[in-house]
Amino acid sequence: MAKDNQKKPANQPHQQNAKSKQLDQYRKDHKNSTLTTNQGMPVSNTADSLKAGERGPTLMEDFHFREKMMHFDNERIPERVVHARGFGVHGYFQVYEPQTELTSAKFLQDPSVKTPVFTRFSTVVGQKGSDDTVRDVRGFATKFYTEDGNYDLVSNNMPVFFFHDAMKFPDFVHSIKPEPHNEMPQATAAHDTLWDFVVSNPESAHMMMWLMSDRAIPRSFRMMEGFGVNTFRFVNAEGKGRFVKFHWKPLLGAHSLVWDESEKLRGADPDFLRRDLWDAINNGDYPEFELGVQILEEEDEFAFDFDILDPTKLWPEEQVPVKKIGKMTLNQNQDNFFAETEQVAFHPGHVVPGIDFSNDPMLQGRLFSYLDTQLLRLGGPNFAEIPINRPIVPVKNNQREGFHRMSIDKGAVSYSANSMRGNSPEPDPENGFKHHAEKVEGRKTRKRSDSFNDHYSQATLFWNSMSFPEQQHIIKAFHFEVGKVKDKTIRQRVVDMFNNVDGQLASQIAMGIGVNPPENPGGSGETTSSPALSQENTIKSATTRKVAILIENGFDLKDVDQVTTELGSAGLQYDIISKHQGMITSADGKQIEANKSYAISNSVMYDAIYIPGGKQSTDQLMSHNDAKTFVNDAFVHAKTIGAANSAVDLLMISEIKQITLADKNTPNTVATDMGIVSIRDSRDLSAFSHEFITNIAQHRHWARENKDGKMSG
Repeated sequence: MAKDNQKKPANQPHQQNAKSKQLDQYRKDHKNSTLTTNQGMPVSNTADSLKAGERGPTLMEDFHFREKMMHFDNERIPERVVHARGFGVHGYFQVYEPQTELTSAKFLQDPSVKTPVFTRFSTVVGQKGSDDTVRDVRGFATKFYTEDGNYDLVSNNMPVFFFHDAMKFPDFVHSIKPEPHNEMPQATAAHDTLWDFVVSNPESAHMMMWLMSDRAIPRSFRMMEGFGVNTFRFVNAEGKGRFVKFHWKPLLGAHSLVWDESEKLRGADPDFLRRDLWDAINNGDYPEFELGVQILEEEDEFAFDFDILDPTKLWPEEQVPVKKIGKMTLNQNQDNFFAETEQVAFHPGHVVPGIDFSNDPMLQGRLFSYLDTQLLRLGGPNFAEIPINRPIVPVKNNQREGFHRMSIDKGAVSYSANSMRGNSPEPDPENGFKHHAEKVEGRKTRKRSDSFNDHYSQATLFWNSMSFPEQQHIIKAFHFEVGKVKDKTIRQRVVDMFNNVDGQLASQIAMGIGVNPPENPGGSGETTSSPALSQENTIKSATTRKVAILIENGFDLKDVDQVTTELGSAGLQYDIISKHQGMITSADGKQIEANKSYAISNSVMYDAIYIPGGKQSTDQLMSHNDAKTFVNDAFVHAKTIGAANSAVDLLMISEIKQITLADKNTPNTVATDMGIVSIRDSRDLSAFSHEFITNIAQHRHWARENKDGKMSG
């Protein structure tokens, strides 16, 4: 068996466009082998400061020391107020067919054009140094470098938001951030101020259902949906406008961690999601997302029992189908985290002709807030000149000054209109951006339309749409998050509030947090469901999943070779794990390398476990507490476990007796029960491998959840 068990990267598609060449040149420019100062002067020594004698004081004339230290002292920039912890990757987007009828946006017309993109995934609440797997909303922001300028699609992995109007954004963020008197807790909603905000703002009920669901702890950025949240407009060349909501649909499906996994990962690998994305791209497993749109004709604006401009509401896909119009492929990791991921500036107001805004009240506020934030964070108005933010098309305007100006514009004219340059640059009435000609009238008022006042029906729709395991996870999330609230009055108000969503849900929440169940179980009266909201109905695929293979000396080499060959052919990754890293000897004297040990790996880092045969190896595994804990955690987390030949004995010592395992009296027969796949006395593991991979594709085997798989010994 080859020692290198990682899939080799496929050839990356060539992006023959200006942005790609610009980025390539940028990288080449920063590969000079000679160290210089910021002024380009070659440096002879960067380890010792200039001193008066070998043990004397440092001299003020040491300009290299002063420049190096000055830069170091000023390297930190203000972190984002929200979405501070992020990770970015490059890729490209291609439309499937011309969308001329819907929009005049040029990047949505030619299927042969690969539009460069940069996508940043993020958590919302935590600081830059917080953990990847916390319960939180995830950001999913994409910058398209189009021939009409940059377009930013700023999305989240949940389709709704906490409130209607951006006026509440500062209050909400203040409530969910660490409490100001003690700066605790970090990166979590499990505290008093957040839940006080929730019960005081019932419009947040729907979003809180999403936040308590498995969607808040994604298995991977690669397995996470994205939603534009706000309502935008498509406008075609004839000026006809339509309302649109944007969706990203991962080709690997939408999958999540379980809560115990996410908590253990925070200790085992706080960078789990970003590492997963980095490794996948390096392995050639390029994440792919289809861009979908929900389209509403303007004449149907009031055809629903909810307001389509309400950001706390979604458009059910069964009523407004998602049309998939193109695909994004993420195929290149960043070269420098700060220069790219940290300095990238997204803004929902960065649109191109053919895409316009609606009167969504939260969107209107975001158009101000994002720009205002970049001015402080990136040091002034010229942040668009930073390479990662720079468009691929020429920028021509009359802006000349400000902090960190990089362009050098020639000539005396910096105003419009002018005659000295023939009024150049001048507007393009034909091809320039035109706002949709929407008729607007009304009195000035600080009021909200009554059509926004139903706060609970869609929260109930979400609850009705969940599978039984998903509902149980929501209840447990409430127990943890609200159980952390110290003020018992707030806990009681949470129960009373969610009684408006579903009476049984409210009663089960109350049972776990020490307050009274509702006297009169209620609900919103909503009886329908939306299958599209449940992750049980997502794409199921084993591709790119990661398998832990547990072995010790004396393992059966054929058991390893056959299964790993099948795993590789099916596009899965795997690690060989043993008590110690290094070479492990098989029963027939051959060696392979264990690239991980139990000290640096953990069951929560993998999607499945495989244990090959070999009596000596099995006996050692049965005596290792680390190995038994590894298997036990995978069992409790409802993951697929496979065992071949003598390795079935390891599973036999489990205290779970309901699982049907391969029997010695039926050799060469694959047994499968609740995601446990086993076979005995077989030299041909083809059928076993196929069944094992099929079970991995299911993601989890929920019938096994909450069972105690503790092993004896």
